[in-house]
Amino acid sequence: MIAKSIPSLLTVGNLFLGVIAIILVFNEKPALAAMMVLIAMLLDGVDGRVARALNAQSEFGKELDSLSDVISFGVAPAFIMYVVAFQDLSPALAWTATALFPICGALRLARFNVITSNAGYFIGLPIPAAGGVLATLALFKEDIPVSVLLTSTLVLALLMVSTIRYPNFKKVGIPRSAVWVVPIIVVVSVILGLLFESQLSKILFIPLLVYALYGLKKNVDRRLPKRFRKRDKAQESTEESVNTEKPA
Repeated sequence: MIAKSIPSLLTVGNLFLGVIAIILVFNEKPALAAMMVLIAMLLDGVDGRVARALNAQSEFGKELDSLSDVISFGVAPAFIMYVVAFQDLSPALAWTATALFPICGALRLARFNVITSNAGYFIGLPIPAAGGVLATLALFKEDIPVSVLLTSTLVLALLMVSTIRYPNFKKVGIPRSAVWVVPIIVVVSVILGLLFESQLSKILFIPLLVYALYGLKKNVDRRLPKRFRKRDKAQESTEESVNTEKPA
């Protein structure tokens, strides 16, 4: 019975860290708040894998995970960005951008929950990745204009509800015999996060941003061949004919 509860406890930990992140940013600790979001991402990444390893998957866990994600990766990152960068903007603009991000995240989660396909990709940018990018992006407020931060917030929100495909790493599971390693990883991550909150947050921003941009690149690659397929094929056939005509 206790083993079956472990995935839900990890999900509740994800939700707890999301709430703590909101409290921290309103107490003028945005770097630590961003780190809480990143650690929540870790918990979100392992709860489902632990559930599958322990054969403890349930509809309750699925719904709890979605509700937690809205807070930890929707509301918390939006508040981090608002407190750090948007308070000097007009209230209408700042409030709209702040509210739009978690709204799009909730829409994306609702769509994900009703899709029954087991395709090897996500449709739309996953909310943990979007929230991680937004929370860490806010830490660069001194180096990036507010207009760019505002635009980035809106773009991330739209990417979540888009139909762009993103890689799905959920199939990478955890063996049942290795479940005991998860608490150690979480504890080590928390310690490192508390010791190097600002540095780690900014470093982890890079892979998160690459993942967000990767979907855009793949979407462009998937669309371009439809327009230029004939041209590319003609060019390839021309090159092949030239090569075959050359003496050996």
